[in-house]
Amino acid sequence: MALDYNMDIGATRHRSIVTLSTCQNPMKAPFALLALLLSALSMPIVAMASPSLPVNTTKPAEAHNYKGTTKYQQGDPRGAIQEFDRAISIDPKYAEAYINRALAKMGLGDKRGAISDYSRAIDLDPQDALNYYNRGVAKFDAGDKQGALSDFDRAVALNPQDAETYCNRGAVKLSLGNKKGGIADLNIGAKLFRQQGQMSDYQKAIELIRQAKK
Repeated sequence: MALDYNMDIGATRHRSIVTLSTCQNPMKAPFALLALLLSALSMPIVAMASPSLPVNTTKPAEAHNYKGTTKYQQGDPRGAIQEFDRAISIDPKYAEAYINRALAKMGLGDKRGAISDYSRAIDLDPQDALNYYNRGVAKFDAGDKQGALSDFDRAVALNPQDAETYCNRGAVKLSLGNKKGGIADLNIGAKLFRQQGQMSDYQKAIELIRQAKK
């Protein structure tokens, strides 16, 4: 059976949702989200992680960010966005609030809004590979495959040991008709999964490669 590359590109590590990958990475910053990465071979969706709010915090922005993640987990993305809005209003340089708001927006189908928030997070922290990854997923979901590829290129440059990014970039290349490049990236991703002891993800990547070669 031929691999459905478009389906394989669907979620966010915000991994918002390119279903391009086979696993999830740990959060890179307090209160930040993991992008969801769903595919036929992937894990269940990962929601926002619940940050621990300091008991006597004097940072109102962090308090609103905490409330936002709580509301999101309770199934209230609109309420969550309102809290993230408040956090950003208090601290316009609070990158984690932009990232969290982007995930909530993706959940409501506001892809352009999510891309805008990821872009702001990148402006604030241009060396965080996960922000490029997340924006790449959102761009792919919005139909901008070339933009997604560009963001995955940047994510790989910043974090060349991230197997998942290689697998997602490979899936994007396959969806653009670049079979050779796509399989090459999947092979790199599979190799990294094996080196890092993630054997289940390694086997899934190998299966993607097998299907891609058909």
